[in-house]
Amino acid sequence: QVRLVETGGGLVQPGGSLRLTCTASGATQVLYAIGWFRQAPGKEREGVSYIRNRDGSADFAESVRGRFALSRNTVKNTVYLRMNNLGPEDTAVYYCAASRRLLLSDSYYMNEWAYDDWGPGTQVTVDS
Repeated sequence: QVRLVETGGGLVQPGGSLRLTCTASGATQVLYAIGWFRQAPGKEREGVSYIRNRDGSADFAESVRGRFALSRNTVKNTVYLRMNNLGPEDTAVYYCAASRRLLLSDSYYMNEWAYDDWGPGTQVTVDS
């Protein structure tokens, strides 16, 4: 099992930036990907981005592409989600998740079912 903790959420004004951190511990040697998801009030949880453990390649949902960026520190088992030019539509609880599955297509890592372990989430609120 992999344990995950998200930090870095908070209140930010429209147009501002935040950096979320996902720290993994436990059986991290069997991870294939770390994903970020978000759930806005009254909406279903949606995939935001993921980073593949093997080579660090990443992808993003269309709604955040060009505004969000991923990076990682493999020594610290940490993944960072940098969020720029935030708008009210980005307000949500953000979750990171760990996948211990090797999937046929990387695009599947944008789906909740691809993940085995989840963090408790961190609230991001974009409001003036």
